[in-house]
Amino acid sequence: MPENILSPLRGTVLSLGDVPDPVFAQEIVGGGVAVQPSPDTGLVTARAPVTGTLVRIQPHAFVIQSALGTGILVHLGIDTVHMDGEGFEVLAAEGSVVQAGDPVVRYDPQVIAAHGYADICLVIILQSPPGAVPAPTTTTTVDAAELLFSWPS
Repeated sequence: MPENILSPLRGTVLSLGDVPDPVFAQEIVGGGVAVQPSPDTGLVTARAPVTGTLVRIQPHAFVIQSALGTGILVHLGIDTVHMDGEGFEVLAAEGSVVQAGDPVVRYDPQVIAAHGYADICLVIILQSPPGAVPAPTTTTTVDAAELLFSWPS
């Protein structure tokens, strides 16, 4: 049975090929999609894309393992690891069980932009082969906690 992967935030859905980072664009970490946050959102609350255990959390990224064993990485921005948490607020504890749509991290895309980094959000199925998640064929906007894609697709 496929798992529904929800969007962590409101924005425009993009192909990973459009991401300005070769590791993500070439799907080396896994297949998935990107969401460009809506420009008028101010502070953004990144939400859990599935129900599961928060197995890893850093201010700029988190991994949830679903009940079916799927590892989903949500990465907030490109190269934001270099910001040392500035502009990010962790809202959930590593090891906790989260429900799809629960708040996990709050952040400010303007702080990311001020550092010269892209504020795009990546939603990756860890260890999935390149092309495993079909790239979006049209420009679509999604709300936070709205269906992004199903896995396996």
